[in-house]
Amino acid sequence: MDDSQAIQRLKKGDINGLEVLIARYQTRAIHTAFLITHDEALAEDVVQDTYLRIYQRIRYFDETRPFEPYLLRSVTHAALNMAERFSRHVVLNETDDVVIMGQLLHTAATTEDQVEYVLLKQEIFSHLAKLSPRERMVIIQRYYLEMSEKEMAVEHSIAPGTVKWLLSVARQHLRTFIRTEGEKE
Repeated sequence: MDDSQAIQRLKKGDINGLEVLIARYQTRAIHTAFLITHDEALAEDVVQDTYLRIYQRIRYFDETRPFEPYLLRSVTHAALNMAERFSRHVVLNETDDVVIMGQLLHTAATTEDQVEYVLLKQEIFSHLAKLSPRERMVIIQRYYLEMSEKEMAVEHSIAPGTVKWLLSVARQHLRTFIRTEGEKE
């Protein structure tokens, strides 16, 4: 059963349609929420609440549009709202200008040694956890969900320049965290 068939069944009141969608997208939805909230239990709650909201409002869903982007946008917004409620973030000065995040992602993509990859992934996640929820959201949307800056601007109803600024600030904070940790070693 494809997404449109599952949605049609769900619109007719058949809960099996939702089960199909959950089975197909649960892992990616939780991963997306976790990257923003950096809390596994909270991420699971966010995804569960999102599916419940979708179930309650499925009659408004436009079947001509793909379901996965709709779901992941909903999860992203819900995760951001939850994370901001529970956020703890550090105010930083913005002085560094090195593109360390890009280097880390490039290294993660090209490394052949699985142990190094796991350690690098843990390092990136630990640095993401130090960002504010809004900063994590733009990084996740840009690099994990692979949204363009234009798509992000439309999604949030903000100017493209604002998206660029948010990404710049988030990357700058990541560089600061990475550099600060490097100085400790």
